[in-house]
Amino acid sequence: MIVATPPPPPVIAQPAAYQVSYGMVRGTAARGATRVIVKVDGFVRADVALRGRSFTIDLDLPPGQRTIRIETADGDGRRAATTIPHVTGLPRAARPRDLPARLDSGMQRELERLVRRFGPTAGVYVQSLTTGAGAAWNARATFPGASTLKLAIAVTALSRLDGPPAHGSRLDGLFREMLIVSDNEAANRIEEIYGGSTSGGSRLVNDVMRSIGLERTEMWGGYLIEQSLEPGRDLAGGAIPLRVDDQADWGTGKTTTPYDLARIARAVWLASGGLGPLREAQRGFTPMEARYLLALLAEVRDPGKLEREIGRIQGVRVLHKAGWLEHARHDNGLVFWHGGVFVATVMTYRPHGADASSDVLAGEVAAAMLRRVRG
Repeated sequence: MIVATPPPPPVIAQPAAYQVSYGMVRGTAARGATRVIVKVDGFVRADVALRGRSFTIDLDLPPGQRTIRIETADGDGRRAATTIPHVTGLPRAARPRDLPARLDSGMQRELERLVRRFGPTAGVYVQSLTTGAGAAWNARATFPGASTLKLAIAVTALSRLDGPPAHGSRLDGLFREMLIVSDNEAANRIEEIYGGSTSGGSRLVNDVMRSIGLERTEMWGGYLIEQSLEPGRDLAGGAIPLRVDDQADWGTGKTTTPYDLARIARAVWLASGGLGPLREAQRGFTPMEARYLLALLAEVRDPGKLEREIGRIQGVRVLHKAGWLEHARHDNGLVFWHGGVFVATVMTYRPHGADASSDVLAGEVAAAMLRRVRG
């Protein structure tokens, strides 16, 4: 009795495990395949006829971590399949596209109201990356960067790697400890790996930030291991106001601005689609590495800040990296909802000690922007 050899499984280019996906399924089927079926968490989401061996299928993925199975069938009904686990689904409407910024005057008024009610020094930048409309307050003022700059360390390290680190590897573990747990020792170790020392790594971070136009972000050596981090204007113009409204005198150290942090987050998002300043200036930072980095940010659990109000809304995902020092509290991230994505950065400084009011402000800003983009 002759047993027919089963056909080879399809080779999948996108999506990939432990990366985000905007619903694009791309691959190559074996010779003789006539159909491709895509299942998400066991449910059929697409069943299409093949024309040739290559295929591209566009899906709406449910938000969150998913298992995607791609099956092919030939004329005799024989099937072959490739399963991609641990895919972080993001909305199709949030796929990267490079749009110019413009002022949302209504959001600008709401932003100024929230910041004035807050009281101490604050800087905010918000922008819909789906439409370009946004608003800002004190967005070019410098603040202590704290752990928000671990995102810059991750970008710099990935730009020097040949693809994202393998899941479960020591380097993957360091990235997860640095971003998800905000571990200082892991951040220092990553700087030492690609820069030879924390000071050498910091110089490379500054070089990468300058290459994408960030002039007010300064990585100042490594992190202290013992630190405990993270638990009414004329609006007729068309530009988001990028100025210094209230500069706190906080000394020296790791430095950045709300506008710079927002640009880092936006640059990573654009790079996940092969676009933007990071892809132009740092060819080593690939779309796969950007999608890996976004998937790590999706695992951060810090619900008291940007997620404070919107984290309970079904279909909303916040990918972010916060920072926390005695006198400063910040959060910086991308907020995805079924209609698109916006960037939100909130930085605060209180000379007598930051408190939960900073987290409340971050939550209010994110909630106000979500209401605005949802119309």
